[in-house]
Amino acid sequence: MKTVKDVMSTLPVWVSETASFREIAARLRECRVSAFPVLDAHGRVTGVVSEADLLVKEAVLGEPGGIAGLLAGLMHRAAQAKAAGVTAADLMTSPAVTIGPDDTVEQAARLMYDRKVKRLPVVDQGGRLAGIISRTDILAVFDRTDAEIREEIMTQVIAGRSEPSQYSVIVKDGVVTLEGNPETVAIGHDLVARTRHVQGVVAARDHLVYPAPPTPSRVGPYF
Repeated sequence: MKTVKDVMSTLPVWVSETASFREIAARLRECRVSAFPVLDAHGRVTGVVSEADLLVKEAVLGEPGGIAGLLAGLMHRAAQAKAAGVTAADLMTSPAVTIGPDDTVEQAARLMYDRKVKRLPVVDQGGRLAGIISRTDILAVFDRTDAEIREEIMTQVIAGRSEPSQYSVIVKDGVVTLEGNPETVAIGHDLVARTRHVQGVVAARDHLVYPAPPTPSRVGPYF
């Protein structure tokens, strides 16, 4: 199973905590990204600064006095402080949502989805920046060939759990069809579940023939 370090960018663009508003805005335009990790003097990730963080200033302080006053009364104190910020440390969202290089790509995808972010700083055990993983990086796992996917299912999913010769595994455009006769219902369900988690699998179709449940015996009274 691929991990974050297998697909991440190892040359991430970042800014220091002391980077100015103008410098951040210019680099966002130059690099054509929507956010940067923010690093302290020791290379540790302390937050993320995004276009949205910069737009707070324009939305609040750029309005006429009356409107700004009204908005200030409705906004959270943290947003007001951010609107007055002039450096990355002032403007960033902290703590940053991060992930480790040895976490799985699936974990990264789930974290991005749950936290509604487009990319994650990858940090080592000391909290230092090791890379960046984006949604595009995660989608790269679907570049695996059908043959590679089938080989992994046969050798790593089925073998050791059941008898491989009892199964037919068909993979077409990442869609896996499992056919065969598992020894038990539990084994069959487990194989299907594990297949769905193989990287590159778009969908898993369960065409297994399950053993019939045993017929309960009836023992009646003797007269």
